[in-house]
Amino acid sequence: MKNLYVTITGTKYYYGMTPFKIGKKLTCKKEPTNPHDNEAIKVTMKNIGTIGYIANSPYTKATGTLGVGGIGCYVKKKFKVKVMFITSTKVICKVVDGIKDKYLLQDNDKSTEFKEDPAF
Repeated sequence: MKNLYVTITGTKYYYGMTPFKIGKKLTCKKEPTNPHDNEAIKVTMKNIGTIGYIANSPYTKATGTLGVGGIGCYVKKKFKVKVMFITSTKVICKVVDGIKDKYLLQDNDKSTEFKEDPAF
């Protein structure tokens, strides 16, 4: 399975970078009723609540990660990510759970089928 990475941004509006630790798993939930962005995906941490959102702009997402528009079709309504890298303004995470059972990616004009890894 191809790894899917996302950037968490907007942390300054919540708890800053304090809650984030390498290896920590976070819950992401699509938020279609968000008044600012109907593609929004909220990121939460147990016992804390909202800690940020998945980036949805080329200005806020890290190079090599998918934005909300890119990740939305591959994940379920609720999914988990694992913190892999932390910068001063961004948190880069790998999707580790909640990938749809079956989806297609176009890679160099070749259709490649991926399935959810049962290990997650």
